[in-house]
Amino acid sequence: MFHTIAVCDVLPLVINNMDMRLPASLMQKYMLKAAEFYIGYVTRGPSPDVQIQGSKEGGSLKSPSVSRGSQRYVIDGLSEKSSVVAEPWERLLDILAVVGVRCEWQGDKGQRSYVDMLQRVKELCRYLPGLEGDTRSRCCSQVVICAALVLFRSAFLYVSAVQPALFQAVNALSSGPWILVEDLSSVYNDVEVERGAVKHAHKKRKLADGREKTMSSDDEEGLGKGRGRHILVNKTEMPSWSETLESFRTARESWDLLHSHDGLETEFKKICASWKTDSWLWFRIFLSDMIIYQGQYRKALSSLHQMAAVQQPQPGQQSPSGQTSLEHHRALIQQASCHYALGEYRMACEKLLDVVSGLVPPNHESTKTPEDQGRVKTKTRKGNDLRLLPCTSKAVLPFCLQLMLACFKLRAFTDNRDDLSLGHVVVLLQYDWPQGEMLFLKAVDKICQQGSFQYENFFNYVTNIDMLEEFAYLRTPEGGRIQLELLPNQGMLIKHHTVTRGITKGVKEDFRLAMERQVSRCGENLLNVLHRFCINEKIIIIQSLP
Repeated sequence: MFHTIAVCDVLPLVINNMDMRLPASLMQKYMLKAAEFYIGYVTRGPSPDVQIQGSKEGGSLKSPSVSRGSQRYVIDGLSEKSSVVAEPWERLLDILAVVGVRCEWQGDKGQRSYVDMLQRVKELCRYLPGLEGDTRSRCCSQVVICAALVLFRSAFLYVSAVQPALFQAVNALSSGPWILVEDLSSVYNDVEVERGAVKHAHKKRKLADGREKTMSSDDEEGLGKGRGRHILVNKTEMPSWSETLESFRTARESWDLLHSHDGLETEFKKICASWKTDSWLWFRIFLSDMIIYQGQYRKALSSLHQMAAVQQPQPGQQSPSGQTSLEHHRALIQQASCHYALGEYRMACEKLLDVVSGLVPPNHESTKTPEDQGRVKTKTRKGNDLRLLPCTSKAVLPFCLQLMLACFKLRAFTDNRDDLSLGHVVVLLQYDWPQGEMLFLKAVDKICQQGSFQYENFFNYVTNIDMLEEFAYLRTPEGGRIQLELLPNQGMLIKHHTVTRGITKGVKEDFRLAMERQVSRCGENLLNVLHRFCINEKIIIIQSLP
């Protein structure tokens, strides 16, 4: 209560009284106290010491560019009306303008906006190395305080978009949370079908050959090392995508500025220590995403492990859609993405399978939006882009399947024979069919070159009619009479019995009957089948990777 009155009522009177000659250091101290209060007020979430009133649909506190609904906080000792601080970020900007004048800071007498303020202090930083004494100290204070406020405001706006439940009433479910992960748009394109190889003359292959010729050479180009990373997002699912990505960019810019000189970094660290920012979960979420953006995956993993430990589901936050458990899995999904980027595929799959075990697959496969359909026609980038992924079963399960495919793909297509990895790839390629058809044809070509293929889980999890047709064709004289061991214990039968014509005929008949039964399963919900694959084969999937 006293803090609120001091900052909101008394402080403006003090700093605007020009008869009071206050030293610059004291003015800046008041400024930081006000900032600490307003930031704490805006970012406060539901907690035992806060009485929350308002409708169940209410949001959090009002701030520029963020609609927060009708949730109200009642501060202990104050009436409901007195507890409301209107436009806290604007108030902070007003205080900063007055303090800037009284501390003789460089620039406009009134700061127009936070973005303008950041540009102003960026210009000041260019002159910082040549300044000395009080001028340098004054300039340093101006840059640190202004850049820090821009950082915390922009980071808040970003996190309030990607994890809004941190700042909203328990039942105020909105579009979040979102997860920043590696973009896997090119997961089906990275392994190129060898154009010079002799193709298997089957109808499927002919169609593929025709499509192959239409691929642009741009699809095969890598990225320049100096190029900035793009963050892709479904604009329909996140209407405020532009503002969200701009906030993230501005926050990163402010952070970089604060760490561009030793003197600035030292002063900024003092503010962080005083405010105990290490305990701000929302700020750690921003920092983790920023580190991922920078490509510092090992450092990001350390931050995410700490976050996962404190981000446990809270009582009363469970919803029918499983929103809370998905929020808890957010850090695990990012850990998997980081392990994948580091080439640690086994660790990536362990994390993914932990997540998948807690998911309930959607009742039906989602229909493709126009944006999704158009995505594959764009130029494919290789491994440098990121994506903001909605933290829902509908989005997370497909992402997990695609990331597992990416982990197994390189192993499956090496010169060394690895039927288990190749079989896993075939199973996983069923999702989003026919996007993975070219890669599937690559797998079939490898099987033809080997002359045989063993994967005893085939009939448990492969229900795609095109794939079934292809494997049935491989057994025919036209298909090359490829030896396929796809039935459980089929290998044992062939190895441990004298292979008479009758037994061989029996194996063929078993294969034919199994294939017929499998065709009848083609209408099954594919996500259910693939979810079952992840659950039942978890141990063998993990053991398949080094």
